Amino acid sequence: MKRVIEGSQAVAEGVRLAGVQVVSAYPITPQTHIVEQIADFCATGVMNARFLRVESEHSALAALIGAASMGVRCFTATSSQGLALMHELLHWASGARLPIVMAEVNRALAPGWNIWTDQTDSLAQRDTGWIQLYCETGQEVLDTTLQAFRLAEAVNLPVMIVLDAFFLSHTYEPVDIPDEPEVAAFLPPYVPRFAMSTETPCAMGQMAPPSVYMEMRHNIHQAMQSALERFVEIDEEFGLKFGRGYGPVEAFRCEDAEIILATSGTITSTSRQVVEDLRAAGEKVGLLKIKLFRPFPVDAVRRHLLGVRKVAVIDRNFSFGAGGIFAQEVKAALYGQPGAPAVFGFVAGLGGRDVTEEVLMDIFRQARDKDAPDSESIWVGLREVMA
Repeated sequence: MKRVIEGSQAVAEGVRLAGVQVVSAYPITPQTHIVEQIADFCATGVMNARFLRVESEHSALAALIGAASMGVRCFTATSSQGLALMHELLHWASGARLPIVMAEVNRALAPGWNIWTDQTDSLAQRDTGWIQLYCETGQEVLDTTLQAFRLAEAVNLPVMIVLDAFFLSHTYEPVDIPDEPEVAAFLPPYVPRFAMSTETPCAMGQMAPPSVYMEMRHNIHQAMQSALERFVEIDEEFGLKFGRGYGPVEAFRCEDAEIILATSGTITSTSRQVVEDLRAAGEKVGLLKIKLFRPFPVDAVRRHLLGVRKVAVIDRNFSFGAGGIFAQEVKAALYGQPGAPAVFGFVAGLGGRDVTEEVLMDIFRQARDKDAPDSESIWVGLREVMA
Protein backbone atom coordinates (compact mmCIF):
# COMPACT_ATOMS: atom_id res chain seq x y z
CA MET A 1 0.00 0.00 0.00
CA LYS A 2 1.44 3.36 -1.03
CA ARG A 3 0.67 6.47 1.04
CA VAL A 4 1.95 10.05 1.11
CA ILE A 5 3.41 10.43 4.61
CA GLU A 6 6.09 12.28 6.56
CA GLY A 7 9.45 10.73 7.20
CA SER A 8 8.49 10.73 10.89
CA GLN A 9 5.36 8.75 10.08
CA ALA A 10 7.49 6.35 8.01
CA VAL A 11 9.48 5.58 11.16
CA ALA A 12 6.28 5.06 13.15
CA GLU A 13 4.86 2.74 10.50
CA GLY A 14 8.07 0.72 10.59
CA VAL A 15 7.87 0.44 14.37
CA ARG A 16 4.23 -0.69 14.13
CA LEU A 17 5.05 -3.31 11.51
CA ALA A 18 8.01 -4.54 13.55
CA GLY A 19 5.72 -5.57 16.41
CA VAL A 20 7.58 -3.51 19.00
CA GLN A 21 6.47 -4.32 22.55
CA VAL A 22 7.81 -1.38 24.58
CA VAL A 23 8.30 2.24 23.50
CA SER A 24 9.76 4.89 25.79
CA ALA A 25 10.44 8.44 24.68
CA TYR A 26 10.52 12.10 25.63
CA PRO A 27 9.39 14.63 23.01
CA ILE A 28 11.91 16.95 21.40
CA THR A 29 11.65 18.85 18.11
CA PRO A 30 11.98 17.54 15.39
CA GLN A 31 11.56 13.98 16.68
CA THR A 32 8.13 14.60 18.25
CA HIS A 33 5.95 13.48 15.33
CA ILE A 34 7.46 10.01 15.53
CA VAL A 35 6.44 9.35 19.11
CA GLU A 36 3.14 11.22 18.72
CA GLN A 37 2.16 8.79 15.97
CA ILE A 38 3.34 5.77 17.96
CA ALA A 39 1.52 6.98 21.07
CA ASP A 40 -1.66 7.23 19.00
CA PHE A 41 -1.11 3.68 17.68
CA CYS A 42 -0.76 2.43 21.26
CA ALA A 43 -3.75 4.39 22.59
CA THR A 44 -6.09 3.22 19.82
CA GLY A 45 -5.02 -0.42 19.87
CA VAL A 46 -3.31 -0.34 16.48
CA MET A 47 -0.16 -1.45 18.31
CA ASN A 48 -0.18 -3.90 21.19
CA ALA A 49 2.67 -2.16 22.96
CA ARG A 50 3.43 -0.42 26.23
CA PHE A 51 4.19 3.29 25.80
CA LEU A 52 6.21 4.69 28.71
CA ARG A 53 5.97 8.43 29.30
CA VAL A 54 9.11 9.57 31.09
CA GLU A 55 10.61 12.83 32.30
CA SER A 56 13.74 12.95 30.14
CA GLU A 57 15.65 11.25 27.35
CA HIS A 58 18.01 9.80 29.94
CA SER A 59 15.04 8.12 31.60
CA ALA A 60 13.65 6.98 28.25
CA LEU A 61 16.73 4.94 27.46
CA ALA A 62 17.09 3.76 31.07
CA ALA A 63 13.56 2.35 30.88
CA LEU A 64 14.35 0.52 27.64
CA ILE A 65 17.54 -0.94 29.06
CA GLY A 66 15.35 -2.51 31.73
CA ALA A 67 12.75 -3.71 29.22
CA ALA A 68 15.32 -5.07 26.76
CA SER A 69 17.06 -6.92 29.60
CA MET A 70 13.79 -8.80 30.08
CA GLY A 71 13.81 -9.87 26.42
CA VAL A 72 11.28 -7.65 24.65
CA ARG A 73 11.57 -5.69 21.39
CA CYS A 74 12.12 -1.99 22.22
CA PHE A 75 12.19 1.38 20.47
CA THR A 76 12.86 5.04 21.22
CA ALA A 77 13.53 8.25 19.29
CA THR A 78 15.34 11.49 19.99
CA SER A 79 17.33 14.41 18.56
CA SER A 80 20.21 16.74 19.39
CA GLN A 81 20.35 17.68 23.10
CA GLY A 82 18.14 14.68 23.87
CA LEU A 83 20.71 12.33 22.37
CA ALA A 84 23.47 14.15 24.22
CA LEU A 85 21.57 13.62 27.49
CA MET A 86 21.40 9.88 26.69
CA HIS A 87 25.17 9.64 26.21
CA GLU A 88 25.95 7.75 29.44
CA LEU A 89 23.24 5.19 28.77
CA LEU A 90 24.22 4.64 25.14
CA HIS A 91 27.30 2.91 26.55
CA TRP A 92 25.21 0.88 29.01
CA ALA A 93 22.96 -0.36 26.19
CA SER A 94 25.78 -1.48 23.90
CA GLY A 95 27.89 -2.83 26.78
CA ALA A 96 24.94 -4.98 27.87
CA ARG A 97 24.53 -6.16 24.22
CA LEU A 98 20.89 -5.03 24.09
CA PRO A 99 19.27 -4.84 20.61
CA ILE A 100 17.45 -1.53 21.18
CA VAL A 101 16.51 0.45 18.07
CA MET A 102 16.43 4.26 18.09
CA ALA A 103 15.39 6.79 15.45
CA GLU A 104 17.75 9.75 15.67
CA VAL A 105 16.50 12.83 13.84
CA ASN A 106 19.62 14.87 13.11
CA ARG A 107 19.39 18.34 14.64
CA ALA A 108 22.16 20.83 15.31
CA LEU A 109 23.53 21.00 18.83
CA ALA A 110 23.22 24.14 20.96
CA PRO A 111 24.30 26.83 21.56
CA GLY A 112 23.09 28.80 19.67
CA TRP A 113 19.67 27.27 19.87
CA ASN A 114 18.89 25.66 16.52
CA ILE A 115 16.20 23.12 15.57
CA TRP A 116 17.42 22.48 12.00
CA THR A 117 19.55 19.67 10.70
CA ASP A 118 23.16 18.69 10.87
CA GLN A 119 24.76 15.37 11.72
CA THR A 120 27.06 16.36 14.57
CA ASP A 121 24.65 15.05 17.23
CA SER A 122 24.66 11.45 15.99
CA LEU A 123 28.30 11.46 14.93
CA ALA A 124 29.34 12.69 18.38
CA GLN A 125 28.12 9.27 19.59
CA ARG A 126 30.15 7.26 17.08
CA ASP A 127 32.29 5.54 19.74
CA THR A 128 29.41 4.34 21.93
CA GLY A 129 28.99 0.93 20.26
CA TRP A 130 25.77 1.73 18.38
CA ILE A 131 25.40 0.73 14.74
CA GLN A 132 24.51 3.83 12.68
CA LEU A 133 22.47 3.81 9.44
CA TYR A 134 21.92 7.09 7.55
CA CYS A 135 18.82 7.54 5.35
CA GLU A 136 18.14 9.55 2.21
CA THR A 137 14.35 9.22 1.65
CA GLY A 138 11.14 8.48 3.50
CA GLN A 139 10.98 5.06 1.86
CA GLU A 140 14.49 4.29 3.02
CA VAL A 141 13.55 5.39 6.54
CA LEU A 142 10.71 2.86 6.75
CA ASP A 143 12.75 0.07 5.17
CA THR A 144 15.77 0.77 7.37
CA THR A 145 13.59 0.66 10.48
CA LEU A 146 12.58 -2.91 9.65
CA GLN A 147 16.13 -3.87 8.77
CA ALA A 148 17.43 -2.30 11.98
CA PHE A 149 15.46 -4.66 14.21
CA ARG A 150 16.69 -7.70 12.25
CA LEU A 151 20.27 -6.46 12.44
CA ALA A 152 20.18 -5.47 16.13
CA GLU A 153 18.77 -8.84 17.13
CA ALA A 154 21.21 -10.75 14.90
CA VAL A 155 24.35 -9.27 16.49
CA ASN A 156 22.98 -8.15 19.88
CA LEU A 157 23.92 -4.52 19.49
CA PRO A 158 21.75 -1.37 19.46
CA VAL A 159 21.04 0.45 16.19
CA MET A 160 20.44 4.11 15.33
CA ILE A 161 18.32 4.95 12.28
CA VAL A 162 19.47 8.45 11.36
CA LEU A 163 17.40 10.92 9.32
CA ASP A 164 17.68 14.63 8.58
CA ALA A 165 15.48 17.04 10.50
CA PHE A 166 12.69 18.58 8.41
CA PHE A 167 14.15 17.56 5.04
CA LEU A 168 12.95 14.06 5.96
CA SER A 169 11.16 14.18 9.29
CA HIS A 170 8.56 16.77 8.25
CA THR A 171 8.48 16.31 4.47
CA TYR A 172 5.73 14.28 2.80
CA GLU A 173 6.47 11.85 -0.01
CA PRO A 174 4.99 8.61 -1.37
CA VAL A 175 6.06 5.63 0.73
CA ASP A 176 5.22 2.00 0.04
CA ILE A 177 4.04 0.43 3.31
CA PRO A 178 4.33 -3.36 3.23
CA ASP A 179 1.64 -5.69 4.56
CA GLU A 180 1.99 -7.12 8.05
CA PRO A 181 2.25 -10.78 6.92
CA GLU A 182 5.07 -9.86 4.52
CA VAL A 183 6.96 -8.09 7.30
CA ALA A 184 6.35 -10.92 9.74
CA ALA A 185 8.00 -13.32 7.29
CA PHE A 186 11.05 -11.06 7.14
CA LEU A 187 11.06 -10.02 10.82
CA PRO A 188 9.66 -12.79 13.05
CA PRO A 189 8.90 -12.20 16.75
CA TYR A 190 11.96 -11.49 18.84
CA VAL A 191 13.49 -14.48 20.63
CA PRO A 192 16.20 -13.09 22.95
CA ARG A 193 19.53 -14.84 23.21
CA PHE A 194 19.46 -14.10 26.92
CA ALA A 195 16.96 -12.40 29.22
CA MET A 196 16.48 -11.82 32.92
CA SER A 197 13.76 -13.89 34.59
CA THR A 198 12.81 -15.21 38.01
CA GLU A 199 13.18 -18.78 36.68
CA THR A 200 16.81 -18.24 35.71
CA PRO A 201 18.20 -15.54 38.03
CA CYS A 202 21.24 -13.63 36.80
CA ALA A 203 22.99 -10.32 37.30
CA MET A 204 23.57 -7.70 34.61
CA GLY A 205 25.84 -4.67 34.61
CA GLN A 206 27.91 -5.92 37.50
CA MET A 207 31.52 -5.07 38.32
CA ALA A 208 33.97 -6.01 35.55
CA PRO A 209 37.52 -6.20 36.92
CA PRO A 210 40.65 -5.87 34.75
CA SER A 211 40.76 -9.64 34.28
CA VAL A 212 37.58 -9.61 32.12
CA TYR A 213 36.93 -6.03 30.95
CA MET A 214 39.17 -6.11 27.86
CA GLU A 215 37.59 -9.34 26.66
CA MET A 216 34.13 -7.84 27.02
CA ARG A 217 35.13 -4.87 24.86
CA HIS A 218 36.77 -7.15 22.32
CA ASN A 219 33.52 -9.13 22.05
CA ILE A 220 31.62 -5.91 21.31
CA HIS A 221 34.19 -5.07 18.64
CA GLN A 222 33.79 -8.51 17.06
CA ALA A 223 30.01 -8.12 17.06
CA MET A 224 30.34 -4.70 15.43
CA GLN A 225 32.64 -6.13 12.77
CA SER A 226 30.18 -8.97 12.07
CA ALA A 227 27.37 -6.41 11.71
CA LEU A 228 28.74 -5.32 8.34
CA GLU A 229 28.39 -8.77 6.79
CA ARG A 230 25.04 -9.37 8.48
CA PHE A 231 23.69 -6.05 7.23
CA VAL A 232 24.62 -6.95 3.66
CA GLU A 233 22.82 -10.30 4.03
CA ILE A 234 19.73 -8.70 5.61
CA ASP A 235 19.61 -5.95 2.98
CA GLU A 236 19.86 -8.48 0.15
CA GLU A 237 17.06 -10.58 1.67
CA PHE A 238 14.96 -7.44 2.07
CA GLY A 239 15.59 -6.58 -1.58
CA LEU A 240 14.44 -10.01 -2.75
CA LYS A 241 11.27 -9.78 -0.65
CA PHE A 242 10.30 -6.13 -1.16
CA GLY A 243 12.16 -5.06 -4.30
CA ARG A 244 14.27 -2.41 -2.55
CA GLY A 245 17.84 -2.58 -1.29
CA TYR A 246 20.45 -0.05 -0.23
CA GLY A 247 23.73 -1.67 0.77
CA PRO A 248 26.32 -0.16 3.12
CA VAL A 249 27.28 2.19 0.26
CA GLU A 250 25.66 2.99 -3.08
CA ALA A 251 27.71 3.90 -6.15
CA PHE A 252 26.00 6.12 -8.74
CA ARG A 253 27.63 6.81 -12.13
CA CYS A 254 31.02 5.80 -10.73
CA GLU A 255 32.14 3.34 -13.43
CA ASP A 256 34.43 5.75 -15.34
CA ALA A 257 34.39 8.65 -12.89
CA GLU A 258 37.51 10.73 -12.30
CA ILE A 259 35.95 12.74 -9.47
CA ILE A 260 33.46 11.26 -6.97
CA LEU A 261 31.23 13.16 -4.55
CA ALA A 262 30.87 11.24 -1.26
CA THR A 263 27.67 12.05 0.62
CA SER A 264 25.20 10.83 3.23
CA GLY A 265 21.62 11.74 4.13
CA THR A 266 19.43 14.01 2.03
CA ILE A 267 22.34 15.88 0.43
CA THR A 268 22.64 12.71 -1.64
CA SER A 269 19.39 13.36 -3.51
CA THR A 270 20.46 16.80 -4.69
CA SER A 271 23.90 15.43 -5.55
CA ARG A 272 22.34 12.84 -7.88
CA GLN A 273 20.84 15.61 -9.99
CA VAL A 274 24.10 17.54 -9.97
CA VAL A 275 25.97 14.45 -11.16
CA GLU A 276 23.48 13.99 -14.01
CA ASP A 277 23.83 17.66 -15.01
CA LEU A 278 27.62 17.46 -14.93
CA ARG A 279 27.59 14.23 -16.93
CA ALA A 280 25.45 15.96 -19.56
CA ALA A 281 28.15 18.65 -19.71
CA GLY A 282 30.85 16.03 -20.33
CA GLU A 283 32.31 15.80 -16.83
CA LYS A 284 33.36 12.35 -15.57
CA VAL A 285 31.83 12.56 -12.11
CA GLY A 286 30.14 10.03 -9.87
CA LEU A 287 28.49 9.77 -6.46
CA LEU A 288 29.16 7.47 -3.50
CA LYS A 289 26.41 7.45 -0.88
CA ILE A 290 27.58 6.18 2.50
CA LYS A 291 24.68 4.65 4.41
CA LEU A 292 26.41 2.55 7.06
CA PHE A 293 28.69 4.65 9.25
CA ARG A 294 29.28 2.23 12.12
CA PRO A 295 30.76 -0.20 11.42
CA PHE A 296 32.45 1.84 8.70
CA PRO A 297 32.39 -0.05 5.35
CA VAL A 298 36.12 0.26 4.66
CA ASP A 299 36.35 -2.40 1.94
CA ALA A 300 33.37 -1.01 0.01
CA VAL A 301 34.74 2.52 0.20
CA ARG A 302 38.12 1.34 -1.08
CA ARG A 303 36.52 -0.69 -3.87
CA HIS A 304 34.77 2.35 -5.28
CA LEU A 305 37.33 5.09 -4.58
CA LEU A 306 40.74 3.56 -5.23
CA GLY A 307 41.92 4.49 -8.72
CA VAL A 308 39.80 7.65 -8.85
CA ARG A 309 41.74 10.92 -9.16
CA LYS A 310 39.82 12.93 -6.58
CA VAL A 311 37.08 12.53 -3.97
CA ALA A 312 35.02 15.41 -2.58
CA VAL A 313 33.50 14.40 0.76
CA ILE A 314 30.56 16.61 1.74
CA ASP A 315 30.07 16.74 5.51
CA ARG A 316 27.01 18.22 7.21
CA ASN A 317 28.89 17.93 10.51
CA PHE A 318 32.17 18.97 12.08
CA SER A 319 34.60 17.77 14.74
CA PHE A 320 36.31 20.84 16.20
CA GLY A 321 40.05 20.70 15.79
CA ALA A 322 39.86 17.81 13.32
CA GLY A 323 37.41 18.40 10.45
CA GLY A 324 34.41 16.85 8.75
CA ILE A 325 33.77 13.43 10.25
CA PHE A 326 32.91 11.43 7.13
CA ALA A 327 36.00 12.92 5.47
CA GLN A 328 38.16 11.70 8.37
CA GLU A 329 36.76 8.18 7.98
CA VAL A 330 37.25 8.16 4.20
CA LYS A 331 40.84 9.38 4.55
CA ALA A 332 41.57 6.71 7.15
CA ALA A 333 40.10 4.00 4.91
CA LEU A 334 42.25 5.10 1.96
CA TYR A 335 45.46 5.87 3.85
CA GLY A 336 48.48 4.01 2.50
CA GLN A 337 46.52 2.28 -0.25
CA PRO A 338 48.01 2.16 -3.78
CA GLY A 339 45.96 4.33 -6.11
CA ALA A 340 44.44 6.39 -3.33
CA PRO A 341 42.81 9.61 -4.59
CA ALA A 342 43.27 13.13 -3.28
CA VAL A 343 40.52 13.60 -0.69
CA PHE A 344 38.90 17.03 -0.43
CA GLY A 345 36.86 17.54 2.73
CA PHE A 346 34.01 20.06 2.40
CA VAL A 347 31.81 21.29 5.25
CA ALA A 348 28.38 22.59 4.25
CA GLY A 349 24.81 22.92 5.48
CA LEU A 350 25.46 23.17 9.21
CA GLY A 351 22.44 24.17 11.27
CA GLY A 352 20.08 23.41 8.40
CA ARG A 353 21.56 25.80 5.85
CA ASP A 354 20.48 24.74 2.35
CA VAL A 355 22.93 22.72 0.27
CA THR A 356 21.67 23.63 -3.17
CA GLU A 357 22.68 22.49 -6.64
CA GLU A 358 24.74 25.70 -6.91
CA VAL A 359 26.61 24.85 -3.70
CA LEU A 360 27.35 21.35 -4.96
CA MET A 361 28.48 22.68 -8.35
CA ASP A 362 30.89 24.98 -6.53
CA ILE A 363 32.21 22.03 -4.50
CA PHE A 364 32.76 20.04 -7.70
CA ARG A 365 34.58 22.90 -9.41
CA GLN A 366 36.87 23.46 -6.43
CA ALA A 367 37.82 19.78 -6.40
CA ARG A 368 38.25 19.65 -10.17
CA ASP A 369 40.39 22.77 -10.48
CA LYS A 370 42.88 22.09 -7.67
CA ASP A 371 45.53 19.40 -7.47
CA ALA A 372 45.16 19.11 -3.70
CA PRO A 373 42.96 20.68 -1.00
CA ASP A 374 44.12 23.97 0.47
CA SER A 375 43.14 22.91 3.98
CA GLU A 376 41.93 19.91 5.96
CA SER A 377 38.33 21.18 5.77
CA ILE A 378 36.97 23.60 3.18
CA TRP A 379 33.96 25.48 4.54
CA VAL A 380 31.47 26.27 1.78
CA GLY A 381 29.11 29.26 1.89
CA LEU A 382 30.55 31.01 4.97
CA ARG A 383 29.35 34.55 5.54
CA GLU A 384 31.48 37.23 7.13
CA VAL A 385 30.76 37.41 10.87
CA MET A 386 32.48 38.98 13.81
CA ALA A 387 34.99 36.65 15.50
